[in-house]
Parts: sequence; C-alpha cells; structure tokens
Amino acid sequence: MPVLRSTPPRVPRTAALLLAPALLLTACGGSGGSGGDSAGSAQAAAGYPRTIVDCGHRVTLESAPRRAVSLNQGTTEILLSLGLQDRMAGTATWTDPVMKGLEKANASVPRLAENNPSIEKVLDAEPDFVTASFVSTLGKGGVATREQFEELGVPTYVSPSDCSEGKDNDSGGDGSRSEPLTLDAVYGEIRDLARAFDVEARGEKLVASLQQRVREATAGLDASGVSLMYWFANSESPYLAGCCGAPGAITRALGAENALSDTHDEWPQVNWETVADRDPDVIVLGDLTRKSQTAETAEAKIRFLETDAATRNLTAVRKKRYILLSGQAMNPSIRTVEGIEQVAAGLRSFGLAG
Repeated sequence: MPVLRSTPPRVPRTAALLLAPALLLTACGGSGGSGGDSAGSAQAAAGYPRTIVDCGHRVTLESAPRRAVSLNQGTTEILLSLGLQDRMAGTATWTDPVMKGLEKANASVPRLAENNPSIEKVLDAEPDFVTASFVSTLGKGGVATREQFEELGVPTYVSPSDCSEGKDNDSGGDGSRSEPLTLDAVYGEIRDLARAFDVEARGEKLVASLQQRVREATAGLDASGVSLMYWFANSESPYLAGCCGAPGAITRALGAENALSDTHDEWPQVNWETVADRDPDVIVLGDLTRKSQTAETAEAKIRFLETDAATRNLTAVRKKRYILLSGQAMNPSIRTVEGIEQVAAGLRSFGLAG
C-alpha cells in the first residue's frame, strides 16, 4: 500500500519512566530469553514465556498481551477476527471501513488515529504489545522504530508478508519483491499472533476458513489470457500493482495475467501512456475512504478514467470492466482472500472466466 511517511517524534523521557515498570512483556533482541521465575508457575504451565521470531526480530512474551495496539488495519482485522478485541488498547491507520462482520468488535476498541499516530499517542494507551502490517510503520519515518518501543520494554511485531523472502524494503517507495508473495505469509501471521495471545485453536480455525474460501472462489475458474491492472490511488502518477505483491497473489490464484508482470516494485508509480500501451482487459480499482492521495475512491477513479484523453479509449474503460476492491484486499492481509473472491466474481460476470 502506498503510505505517507513523516519524521517519528522523540520518545518523551517521562513516558519512558512511567510506562516501563508496568509492562507485562519483554522484547528481546538477542537469543530468546526465558523470562525467569517472575512469570510464575501458572504462566509457565500455559506455555509462557514464549518467543516469536518475525522480520529478524526475536520477541519474548512473558504472558499473553492484555493491552495490544495495532498500528495498521491489516493486523487489526486479524486480531479482531481472532476475537481479541477485549485485549486491544487501540488501533490506527485505516484505509477502509472495517471488514464485514467485525463492526461490533471494532467499535469496542479505541481508534488512536486515522493515519499514523504519534508515539506519544500510542504510549498514552499503555500498550504491552504493538503490531504493524508494514516495516515502514515501525521504522524510520513511521510511528517510531521497533528499537524505540523496545527500549521502553514494549515488544513489537511486524507482518511477515512485508519482510518475507525476496522482499526488499530498502529499494525505495513501497519496496520490491524478487519472489512472489503467497498467502502462506498471511496464514503465518495469523498463527504467530494466535500463539502470542495463546489462542492457537482460533488461529487454525481462521486459517482453515480462509483456505476453504479460496478453494470455493477458484473452483473451475479459467481466466488464462485475461490481463488485469490494479490501481490503488493517485491520478497524476498512479500507484499500480507490480508483479508480486497481494494483487499478484490474487492474479495467480485466478490463472490470469498482471499487465505489469514485468515490474517487481510493490506499487510503482506508472505514467498513463504506459497504461494505454498495456491496455488491460480489466481494471481493478481500490475503493478507499482515506484522504491522503488524489482519486482515492473508486468513483473518482472511474470519473478520471472515462474523461482523461490518455485513458478513455482503454478496452477496460470502453467496456466498463471495473472491479472494486477495498484497499486492504490489495494489501497482504486476510482481506486478500476477499480480493480473490471479488475478482473471480467480476471476471465471471464479464464472461471472461469459466
């Protein structure tokens, strides 16, 4: 997802002094620690301390989190899907309404900010665990670095889908991938978070449900030879999906083709002349509710496509072959499964797939 970056604020000394003694969890940057006898025999019997490794970090939990803060919608919706809203102290950075079926659970969790909150705002929620979907959220230019939180004793977790094998987050923009993302990274995140909160059975049930939905959506579907283009946002210099992120996973599941399959950047900004040259059969549009770029909503995107000289004669535009997805469905998340379902249904409705 194209994200806006800002300079992380300085960690206030008073917040550090007040927060650290109250924390229930310990972040560990070296070898996995045991947590010692302080956890007590009851916690030891429950399987704590336990260590989770993500994005090269080892995080040792002395007990299950009770005041988690999720800094991206992707991790938020996983936690809510696991029924953990009563153990969440806040959420932030939203592109879309919450996933259908999670409205009531989400309403019970404070929303700290629509976009990146300040670290002071996060610390005010007294978190004992902080999660994020993107390395950039917990990196320089994001909310704060993992090291800043961990110096305060607050352990952190970043979705493995944003640091999986082949993902280069230092290549500029939203990074690039030399290896295609698979849904296994999303399933791994669900299992990691379920283990962190000691609800493994819920995690396995959620993974099985998502896998079944993919099987049902793609059963008997043949979209070979159909080219798709995914437009996230921005009309002046559009963010379009490269080969190998979440849109690539959707495309591969359907057996279709990505019109930008030769581009390994996650969300390259491509000029409209290139789009016209590729002339996709179908354009998948991000229908966002945030307000940080131009052409956020699907309505604004369609209005642009049908009036701009460079795009109004595209095959997909002339035939009005638009498929609308949430921003989260176009990110590596549990909503990517929703993306598979909706793109499959759209292709069938256009008569482009069996």
